[in-house]
Amino acid sequence: MQKNNIGWIGTGIMGAAMVSHLIESGCSLNIYSRTKEKALPLLAKGAAWYESVGELGKAADIIFLMVGYPNEVEQVVNELLTTLQRGSVIIDMATSSPSLERELYALCAKHGIGYLDAPVSGGDIGAKNAALSIMVGGDKQHYEKILPYFELMGKTIVYHGESGSGQHAKMVNQTLIAGTMIGMCEAMIYTSRAGLDIENVLTSVQLGAAGSWSLSNLAPRIVWNDFKPGFMIEHFLKDLKITLEECEKMNIMLPGINLAKQLYASAVANGYGKKGTHALYLSMNDTQLTE
Repeated sequence: MQKNNIGWIGTGIMGAAMVSHLIESGCSLNIYSRTKEKALPLLAKGAAWYESVGELGKAADIIFLMVGYPNEVEQVVNELLTTLQRGSVIIDMATSSPSLERELYALCAKHGIGYLDAPVSGGDIGAKNAALSIMVGGDKQHYEKILPYFELMGKTIVYHGESGSGQHAKMVNQTLIAGTMIGMCEAMIYTSRAGLDIENVLTSVQLGAAGSWSLSNLAPRIVWNDFKPGFMIEHFLKDLKITLEECEKMNIMLPGINLAKQLYASAVANGYGKKGTHALYLSMNDTQLTE
């Protein structure tokens, strides 16, 4: 595996951990993020800092993106196209719109540049443990070229097909999480109001049919009153909106996602947008207390 000319844009909660795994494997990393302070620990590990997206594009021929919103992905790709050389590959590892990914794939193809959508699931825990699930769409040849890097960051890497397919798979993931999270938060509220010992209840249910990743990993954080974000509520709300936009295009109705969107929009309105997705519990509990 070639271990040079790697670029990375976006060093937030998950991006920083993912970059660390690449550096520790021996890759030479060139990085850029809007806030240089967030990248300082990575610079201390040997990553090289670039002052702009365009300058980074001159230094790398494989560039990973881990930015927050679809409009940011589009902006970064357009900036990269002004400096990237033909034959380079861009990999978007954030959650974005499948429709936008297909547009960016076509735009990059006109410049002789490969483009993969490769969103991830697993949150901050998966990122720190190099145990992410990575869902990939785009040309198979580019997937095979980037696969060795994916394997440094994740345990489950699946190629789903043409451009946009990785993001569609992520929408399935978010649909499953949305329903599970509502159930988990409601169960925690019920447990508390019934006067049960929450840790005893978790011991009873988490390894049975009711078990889930959210129950095992996020319910304990609720017990500990730890609502730091592994994945922020405002970003999850963005994902739910994308899912509903794609549902409209495919002429399907998912009432559970509509409900989740309403509940998470309420959580943002209640001031919990920067907290972890499990802070939905706080917002839902607030509603109970005011009724």
